[in-house]
Amino acid sequence: MTSADALIKLRKIVKQKGLKYTEQREIVLKVLLTASDHLTAEEVYTSVKKQFPESNIGIATVYRALSFLEDVSLITSIAFGPDGKKFESNIKTHHDHLICMTCDKIVEFIDYVIEKRQVDIARKHHFKILSHSMQLYGECTECQAKREKGES
Repeated sequence: MTSADALIKLRKIVKQKGLKYTEQREIVLKVLLTASDHLTAEEVYTSVKKQFPESNIGIATVYRALSFLEDVSLITSIAFGPDGKKFESNIKTHHDHLICMTCDKIVEFIDYVIEKRQVDIARKHHFKILSHSMQLYGECTECQAKREKGES
């Protein structure tokens, strides 16, 4: 799916649900479609203000838009416990995540052996996978080096 496809899909979903079209939802989605990283709600809000300074979007509107966009599967989130969530658009090909528990760095990866193994396991158990997400938590190279030097 392209960015243009995602925006068309948003408009169709809003119409199908009988909701009022709001530019705010589209702006929040546009920010995530162009983001090179996973963003917190606050970072989305900051990006909205920077990229769309003429818009009158408050932080509460950003939270509502993120919730809606996630509910309709245009974006996904990764939970960070007390630190909240980080969001990304769903236009990328499927990928999994390595998450540093020290600095919150997120590394995306694709491993076809793991993907095939998941399908094999589901088949063995007569299970139909509809969706999945894999998140591996650990410590990135930089944080390991700092810890080993006694910097943390």
